[in-house]
Amino acid sequence: MSRPAPINAVKALRLQELAQSRREFLARGCRVSRCEDCLLAQPQCICSERPQARQGLGVCLLYYKGEVYKPSNTGRLMADVVENTHAFLWNRTQPDAAMLTLIRDPGYAPLLVFPYEYAERTRHMRSDDVLNAYLGGRTPLLIFLDGTWREARKMFRSHWLADIPVIAVEPQQASQYQLREAAHDHQLGTAEVAVPLLQRLGQPEMAGALDAWFALFRERYLAGKARHYPQTDSAQGED
Repeated sequence: MSRPAPINAVKALRLQELAQSRREFLARGCRVSRCEDCLLAQPQCICSERPQARQGLGVCLLYYKGEVYKPSNTGRLMADVVENTHAFLWNRTQPDAAMLTLIRDPGYAPLLVFPYEYAERTRHMRSDDVLNAYLGGRTPLLIFLDGTWREARKMFRSHWLADIPVIAVEPQQASQYQLREAAHDHQLGTAEVAVPLLQRLGQPEMAGALDAWFALFRERYLAGKARHYPQTDSAQGED
């Protein structure tokens, strides 16, 4: 039997958005009967295998409108592994006040996760020496822009993110994501990007837990996608 799922930051955001919705959001696969927590098809539910959340750094997930509902989203896997996870809905002109307070907290060293090629060189955290000097003993706060690649690029241009140092993963092989079509083979799912960054920031156990959790999620998601289940649950909503 699955143990009760904690109300982590991502689930709390999803419930908040559902409570404020005025019309249905019909994501791909909406006819599948899904677990309300892991969002996988009921026969593929992974809730009973959820890992123990760990401490060590912070994660801030900024979601594009509608992304928090999508079963294929992997950013939410981090909320199961990283105890100090925060989730907010992105808004270009009116950013969430709690989110701004978080990223401006002097105890955190915010790091915006995005390809280096889109940021000025002065913001790059390519060098470990530069990274360690910037951290200065503060808690790293990884900021992920969660949406499609086109949406993430739009989010990256937010003026209130413009001064935050950028940290990136430069993959040498194609993504194993395969849950959505990517514009380029080298584009990675959010959880895939997080694993090597957690390793680089000195959290190997956290990285290993996320890697294993993502692998299980991907396996079960693809297994459920290959079959057809009747729709028995209500559709999710959005404004």
